Amino acid sequence: MALTILCVTFLLLLLLGVPVAFAIGLSAVSAILWEGMPVAMLFQQMMSGMNVFSFLAIPFFVFSGELMLHGGIAERIVNFARSAVGHIRGGLGMSNVFACTLFGGVSGSPVADVSAMGSVMIPMMKKEGYHVDYAVNVTTHASLVGALMPTSHNMIIYSLAAGGKVSIGALIAAGILPALVLTVCMLAAAYLVAVKRGYPAGVFAGWATIGLTFAAALPGLAVVAIILVGILTGIFTATESAAVAVVYSLLLTVFVYRSLTWEKFLKAAARAVKTTGVVLLLIGVSTMFQFLIALYQVADLAGGALAAVSTNPLVIFFLINLILFLLGTFMDMASTILICTPIFLPIAVTYGMDPVQFGMVMLLNCALGLNTPPVGTTQFVGCAIGGISVGEVMKTILPFYAALLAALLAVTYVPAFSLWLPGVLGAK
Repeated sequence: MALTILCVTFLLLLLLGVPVAFAIGLSAVSAILWEGMPVAMLFQQMMSGMNVFSFLAIPFFVFSGELMLHGGIAERIVNFARSAVGHIRGGLGMSNVFACTLFGGVSGSPVADVSAMGSVMIPMMKKEGYHVDYAVNVTTHASLVGALMPTSHNMIIYSLAAGGKVSIGALIAAGILPALVLTVCMLAAAYLVAVKRGYPAGVFAGWATIGLTFAAALPGLAVVAIILVGILTGIFTATESAAVAVVYSLLLTVFVYRSLTWEKFLKAAARAVKTTGVVLLLIGVSTMFQFLIALYQVADLAGGALAAVSTNPLVIFFLINLILFLLGTFMDMASTILICTPIFLPIAVTYGMDPVQFGMVMLLNCALGLNTPPVGTTQFVGCAIGGISVGEVMKTILPFYAALLAALLAVTYVPAFSLWLPGVLGAK
């Protein structure tokens, strides 16, 4: 009965529009009160969930991304992307995908990515005669690559949700190929829609311009290499790498680009504090929820329910993807990872999926949820920048959804996309 109260209360609160963090916490309190256990136990779980040294990497990664966002790297990346692929049919759309991929590697956040690239690319595309719905769809979908890049704090959340048994270094290496797969799928979707709508091709800028714009963007892009190489070689831990990223971002934006003013620094710090606070609150209340999930053996119940449908791993993985997608439409990324990982990771491992690969599947599903109403954080940001309603954007979203689903299926059913690079680099 307590499990029913936990689930029903959680779903009802979500449907009533209660913020996810409060829905999780209140449903956990309801179940504990029904059981007659002391409520203090939940708050002890909450504090222990947040009091983890590895979580220090989260505010550092978030702050580094905000510094890059406000420090002028976005414009340099856009210039490089336009010079490199702007001459292809639908050049600005292709440039948008390329730029979002590069900036996603710097910020590690889909929301920061769509904010930075959207504010530059969407007005530019509108001015050049591209339809607003196309500009918004390209930006919001391409920005999801940030969830798979080395600077993504969501990888750290997944590692800890998995009980700390999955190497953060392996996850960082594993995200590179899925990110490239997603980028290729988005480039294909952007190109096909551009051809269908008759968008023009740009003019090739020349190799000299490509070289100059790449040189201007390279210092900002180097943060990805610093983090990846530093962790994989053992020079520093994931937490230390995040601190190094902050120091590097400050030195770059203050002394090299000289574009980070005091006002922009304060704005970056304020946004980083706000984001970190939200994430840590979600971590705390989700730890309470995880405690009850373990107490009521939800993972075993879910595994039995899926096994009753099929014992074929291909079907099981499809059902897990479907459930994660549905949950992701109502929950944000961090809470989905924290709640669903303890439930579905044991099931996926039982049917032969590596925990590192499941992490990539989880991140891709959560990314899909970021662009799906009613939560759809990146979609709402993109629509606000483009000055268009979510309903109008949804009418032409199918080609981009298809590209994202193609990438998800490829990562789900081809383990090499997630496991080959960690194996080569010895990160497993």
